Amino acid sequence: MKEIFIFANEAQQDELDWGIVKWLVRPTNTGAESLTVLEATVEPGFGHDFHRHPGQEEVIYILEGEAEQYVGTERRMLKKGDSVFIGPDVVHATFNISDKPFKSLAILGPCVG
Repeated sequence: MKEIFIFANEAQQDELDWGIVKWLVRPTNTGAESLTVLEATVEPGFGHDFHRHPGQEEVIYILEGEAEQYVGTERRMLKKGDSVFIGPDVVHATFNISDKPFKSLAILGPCVG
């Protein structure tokens, strides 16, 4: 078994047009085979557009703020402490329609790179 500590100031980050993704667990930084874990900060007026993850399940947990979450044809507002489970291949999207950034934790498995 491989143990790796990921400290906040050392986590790999990607700056995207909609916000920041902080990679906590993925194959390139931990060698993970079963999980991908990331923290996403989404700026007001932006979002992660409709997409799907073939063969992967996903949990999105809201750490701060509010998110407009679509899963299939269903739409819900998620607040701090709320979460959603998304099955493999299910179309989903997450948008920030508030005036403040929101932060979420996403966990996907199995890890596909």
